[in-house]
Amino acid sequence: MTPEKDKTAEKMTSLKAAWDKAPAGPKKDAALKHYRAAEKAHTAKNDAETNKELDAATHALA
Repeated sequence: MTPEKDKTAEKMTSLKAAWDKAPAGPKKDAALKHYRAAEKAHTAKNDAETNKELDAATHALA
């Protein structure tokens, strides 16, 4: 993997861990929507979109 892909995968893992620990509610629901979009973009090998969605998910959990 390239360093960029490693960083994206690490970001996804850490976000998933934060999502798992978050209390149920609208913030968690919004973050899940963004996380799923990030997974879809990651599968399509679109790193820019993946990172955008991961940032949006992180922001939703904040």
